Amino acid sequence: MVRDEITEQVLLAQAGDREAYGRLVEQFQPTVYAVALKKMRNQTEAQELTQEVFVHAMRKIAQIRDVRSFPGWIKTITKRMAINRLTRRGPIQKVEDGFLDSTAAAGVTPLESLIRTEQASELHRALDLLKPVDRATLLAFYIRGRTLKQMSREFEVPIGTVKRRLHVSRNRLKEVMEGIAGDALVADEEFSGV
Repeated sequence: MVRDEITEQVLLAQAGDREAYGRLVEQFQPTVYAVALKKMRNQTEAQELTQEVFVHAMRKIAQIRDVRSFPGWIKTITKRMAINRLTRRGPIQKVEDGFLDSTAAAGVTPLESLIRTEQASELHRALDLLKPVDRATLLAFYIRGRTLKQMSREFEVPIGTVKRRLHVSRNRLKEVMEGIAGDALVADEEFSGV
């Protein structure tokens, strides 16, 4: 969006146009997330903060005097809310020496890593066995993070059709994954001589 379009969307949003505000969210979500991530240093918290920022901004958008300042205004809100969140977190607590020696490692163990790799491999194999429309629908929603509205525009179908495709595609993927798991079980039994 160019500056004039942003100004127009802000004016419409101030007048109560939710679609205009939605377009502003789509435009500025990457920026807000980047600022949040820089402050929070945690992807999950940055995503949560991004959502909170846009909810807060929607409530306060009528207070913007100079609508051309929206980009700076939304960044300022993000920074302030990040600082507030970090402050609420409280200070880091000191623990006794040797305490960490008796706790399990928080990282991923080699076994867990291997299991995840195998699961990812099975998932990709199952996706490859799906029809192109099912595969494209699942990849758009789960991998590329598209919203239903974005998918509706991308696939040029109504949102209801996107929802149905997601439902059907998930069920088909489940069936394919169960088939792969069943084949693996039979192979394991043959290998072990059972």
